[in-house]
Parts: sequence; C-alpha cells; structure tokens
Amino acid sequence: QVQLVESGGGLVQAGGSLRLSCAASGFAFGIYNMAWYRQTPAKERELVSAITSSGDTNYADSVKGRFTISRDNVKKTVDLQMNSLKPEDTAVYYCHAKPSRVPGNYWGQGTQVTVSI
Repeated sequence: QVQLVESGGGLVQAGGSLRLSCAASGFAFGIYNMAWYRQTPAKERELVSAITSSGDTNYADSVKGRFTISRDNVKKTVDLQMNSLKPEDTAVYYCHAKPSRVPGNYWGQGTQVTVSI
C-alpha cells in the first residue's frame, strides 16, 4: 500500500525552526521526484521545494535561503528543514511523490505548521 506520512509540524514563534519529515512506503522511492507543497484556506496548494531522484533541488523564492530539502533513499524519507520562520509560512504542508518522466503522483495527508508573531 502506498503511503506518504508527514510529521514534525507544530506551533513556533517567528524566527524559530521546524523540521518536517515525510516517510514513504509502498513504491520505488529511489526513482521518484519528491516535493513539499503548502496550502492555506485562502489559496491553492503551492510548491515550496522539490528534490529530484538524482538529488537536484529547487525552492520557491519566498523560502530560498531559509528552507532546505533533503532525502534519504535508504530510510525512504524526505525532510524539509525550515529556519527563520515567518507568519506567512503558516500552512498545511504536504509531501508529494512523482516518478521521473512518467505520469502519476501520490500525496501525503499533510501536517500543520503555525508560526506566531
């Protein structure tokens, strides 16, 4: 059974840090591109950061320099280290998996991140 399970969300003060983790199972993690998205009630789900099966990364301009994405193909996890958090980062964060070069995708259930002033 395919599963993406996010953890690590919570409530932090502005300027603080959180580390999100996504644990994958039930598919060939090593050939999938992985990403973190976030969503608030007011907007569509948006891409925060992605890491390809080969380890290339990219970031939304709004988080560049503050967030770092990483993956461990042995543990089958993808993490998002979030530093210097801002209230604008408040959202539900979702883990996403997509195989390279072919259609199809999986979503996690999401984890809430709340950044207080």
